[in-house]
Amino acid sequence: MNAIIDVKLDLTQLGSRFQLIRAASMALAEPLAPEDYVVQSMPDASPVKWHLAHTTWFFEEFVLQHAVPGYEFHDEQFRFLFNSYYNSVGPMHSRPHRGLLSRPTVEQVFEYRERIDERMGELLQRQDLPPAIRDTVVLGLNHEQQHQELLLTDIKHLFSCNPLLPAYIRARTVQTRGAAALEFERFDGGLIEVGHSDSSFCFDNELPRHRTYTAAFSLANRAVTNGEYLQFVRAGGYEEAIHWLSDGWATVQREGWQRPIYWTPSLEQEFTLTGLRELNPATPVCHLSYYEADAFARWAGARLPSEVEWELAADDVDIRGNFVEGRRWHPEAPAQETGLMQMFGDVWEWTQSAYAPYPGFKTTAGALGEYNGKFMVNQLVLRGGSCATPLSHIRATYRNFFNPGARWQFTGLRLARDV
Repeated sequence: MNAIIDVKLDLTQLGSRFQLIRAASMALAEPLAPEDYVVQSMPDASPVKWHLAHTTWFFEEFVLQHAVPGYEFHDEQFRFLFNSYYNSVGPMHSRPHRGLLSRPTVEQVFEYRERIDERMGELLQRQDLPPAIRDTVVLGLNHEQQHQELLLTDIKHLFSCNPLLPAYIRARTVQTRGAAALEFERFDGGLIEVGHSDSSFCFDNELPRHRTYTAAFSLANRAVTNGEYLQFVRAGGYEEAIHWLSDGWATVQREGWQRPIYWTPSLEQEFTLTGLRELNPATPVCHLSYYEADAFARWAGARLPSEVEWELAADDVDIRGNFVEGRRWHPEAPAQETGLMQMFGDVWEWTQSAYAPYPGFKTTAGALGEYNGKFMVNQLVLRGGSCATPLSHIRATYRNFFNPGARWQFTGLRLARDV
């Protein structure tokens, strides 16, 4: 895990943070009807009820049973139902079949959360908690924030499968500002350091901080827009193999891709968490697979940045932007007009970098060592966060990762070039 609790975060603050993050999950679920909590739209997604239960299971499994002598689990069957992928803990229910769990009921899951929150509240009042337990609580809170984003992206995919195209929430006023002109900023590169460096929390895949080399490069000042991607679609981008990686082209043919997943066939509208809306040419294109992002970059005479290039460029950029706290529910055109825009928020940005361990990376012993390390193959790194990411969850060194065919997350791209 190598998760280091922030030295400035005392137990009182940790208890308050626990309450805030747990309440945030319930607030995101509040607009939904009970029927929405149970359905699973595809194997990669999970029902809302499962997200709420699994994040609760984490605190029972990894905190309470180790910190409370003689601890008795709320329900032994939940240990099987709501384990995700921790083989060291024990067997688990099949991921593709989570949508078949009509029981426990939504009400029982709510009761489960309330009871574990009570027990955690009592625990966090203790002044003698070992550092390892506090570290695991912090990890659990960051884990829950990841599931908050997944809750939104999974419910969006579910609603997109409904012919009624229901909205998750009523639309707010849509920004009408145009996109800033696309420009490229040069970076000299050289021998640099990347990876997490201070005492605040980070995931183990951000460690250790290390030296690496990158050649000079240029990076686009903003994310690629709907309007720019629309040109690619209308130019036959999905019909010409020359733009695509071999696996990407095979996927396009097999899946029948012709446009981004939530665009209508007319190319005039896109489905959002606020329902169907007119396709805004100025907002960042989102819900692209790595294959689509890479194909567009090739078509545009550019490439995707490496994660080292991205982190170097983002190092001096303030972490602000369109995050879930803004309740805008969709990417927007940048408000600023100079410098690097949208490095954080709006859309996760694909990089060309394989999700691999940093030099010197060591997997933590025990079940929590399964959190990141065992996924370091066949995935690509994304950076920067999205409009569905909590602001307090993101940092310049954060390494997200998905398989190259994934489309249901708020994933987009920023162009890079050699110089």
